[in-house]
Amino acid sequence: MSIVNSASTSTSTASTSTSTTSAVSPGKPTMKPALHLPNDRWTPLEILFWLLPVAAYFIFPDYLVLISQIMIVGLFAISLDLILGYAGIVSLGHAAFFGLGAYTAGLLAVHGWGEPITGLLLAAVVAAIAGFLVSFLVVRGADLTRLMVTLGIGLMLFEAANKAAFITGGVDGLSGMVMSKIFGVFEFDLNGRVAYAYSFAVLLVLFVVLRRLVNSPFGLGLRGIREGGRRMPAIGADVSRRLVVIFTVAAAVAGVAGALLAQTTQFVGLDVLGFPRSAELLIILVLGGTGRLYGGLVGALVYMLAQDYLSGLNPAYWQFWIGLLLIVIVLFARGGLLGGLAVLRDKFFKGGRA
Repeated sequence: MSIVNSASTSTSTASTSTSTTSAVSPGKPTMKPALHLPNDRWTPLEILFWLLPVAAYFIFPDYLVLISQIMIVGLFAISLDLILGYAGIVSLGHAAFFGLGAYTAGLLAVHGWGEPITGLLLAAVVAAIAGFLVSFLVVRGADLTRLMVTLGIGLMLFEAANKAAFITGGVDGLSGMVMSKIFGVFEFDLNGRVAYAYSFAVLLVLFVVLRRLVNSPFGLGLRGIREGGRRMPAIGADVSRRLVVIFTVAAAVAGVAGALLAQTTQFVGLDVLGFPRSAELLIILVLGGTGRLYGGLVGALVYMLAQDYLSGLNPAYWQFWIGLLLIVIVLFARGGLLGGLAVLRDKFFKGGRA
């Protein structure tokens, strides 16, 4: 008991002397609290989330192709979330970059260069260049201008690919790809095991990089632009440059997703550039939740599983149920599925503390 009293007495004495010292010497510089970035540590729930695809590889061997497609679409949704959820740029033509990546990897494989990794890199470069050029038209406009510009570019590329059938295959699609072994060891098989592992590895690597990006000071700047773009220049932030960079990065990631689709299916259809794919991507992101990298993955999982199940029950009317699900999410979970779960979590813990 005396130890506790003496410790508390010494603590109070130390704090009193500290405050007295600071009061006596007001001219002496004081330490300012450090600015803390968002917590970049991986939570147990995140680790569990990434262990689920590993378990699915062994538990659901008959669904590896479907899960591979979910991962690819999830990566595509993450690329849109970078500009919509973090920077506030609405796009109706994001499929243009997805299609550019798919056709780049597909054409390389058709013409004798089927090495997967370099195909991914070249697809990312082509899509990034296109995104960089388009960004100057997009970032300076308002929301309606951005919608129309991105939609127009998407429609132009779709029609160009349709007319250039001697290159793209037109409505018949691009086929005849011959993919080489990954790192000269792993050959794509009919069961989709290698394609599954390949898609998962690319998704995980890019997610780690993008997670670090959005939690960096650059990512915080993007959030500031989304919440109040007109106030950011007042603190010296170069808004246009930041938007150009993130738009270019998002285009590159979309290009990688398109290349993954081409390499794992060994076919590229004209629909990869179509407006329906961009609209579908928006639905996926709204379902999962914007401004959260995991929102794109969760949205892709829910949407594609629902599509697979409902189309099996009723191929003609499955979109009706998807539309109904979307309305319910928008009305009762404004932040998507993850946003709704976050609200329930906060209410639960607050109720528990009360």
